[in-house]
Amino acid sequence: MTLAVFDIGGSAVKYGKWENQTLSETGQFKTPETLTAMQDEMKAVIAHFGDEIEGVAISSPGAVNVKDRRIDGISAVEYLHQRPIFDELEAALGYPITIENDANCAGICEMKLGAGQGVQHAIFVVIGTGVGGAIFINGQLYKGAHLFGGEFGLVMNANGQSLSTNGTAVNTAARFSKEKGTTISGKELFDLADAGDVAAMESLNGMYDHLAEALYNLQVSIDPEMIIIGGGISARPDVTEAIRMRLATLLEANLVPGAMPLVKACTFQNNANLIGAAVNYEIVTQA
Repeated sequence: MTLAVFDIGGSAVKYGKWENQTLSETGQFKTPETLTAMQDEMKAVIAHFGDEIEGVAISSPGAVNVKDRRIDGISAVEYLHQRPIFDELEAALGYPITIENDANCAGICEMKLGAGQGVQHAIFVVIGTGVGGAIFINGQLYKGAHLFGGEFGLVMNANGQSLSTNGTAVNTAARFSKEKGTTISGKELFDLADAGDVAAMESLNGMYDHLAEALYNLQVSIDPEMIIIGGGISARPDVTEAIRMRLATLLEANLVPGAMPLVKACTFQNNANLIGAAVNYEIVTQA
């Protein structure tokens, strides 16, 4: 099966060709301002890939309502929402399409081809500019009654703020910058901590504490075998280990150490959404 695959983001749309379980010819274009412009860009990519394309797989922001063939919720790409987007794209592109939420696509990628292979119950946590994720029960994606399954960024920490506010390097660096009267990025905050800056280390420790607190609540609610950490931050082994250690401490303190899951970093990074969209297409069309 040969597919054109797209990952729609707020600032850029990534694309690639999926053939023989391999992603190739990757690239990106700036996210268009209208659906018509988006369709034109997609058609140009598909034409470049050639006549062997059999379908189009899409990773998208928002609450993807597969049953009603639309995208609910809101995102930075406003024109995708509350319209018959599946039908419109199929008519414009001339191919069958599948669409799934971007975090769900990344989770599908990890469960089928990455860190979660062979695991039945898992949660996938994406830590980027916000926090998102996906839930897998009996090896199947669980989206919930209102398509909010995996919206871990909305989990509230004990300080009354959301995990997306507390648990990302971007927002932690912003708080650090405000306290210190400077402006640094999440990467620069890690660099400072690596160089031994005590204040930077304390800021990151606070972030890890918030993440572990939320994951503790998810663990005792869902009881997955594995928690997979995704997003750019997962490229640092010390991040996954810091979260794992804190989660173990919380479970032991509450006398349930036996509920400790495996905590692993994701296998795929930048291409997880594209690969997951392609795998989702195969799952949907072969069902």
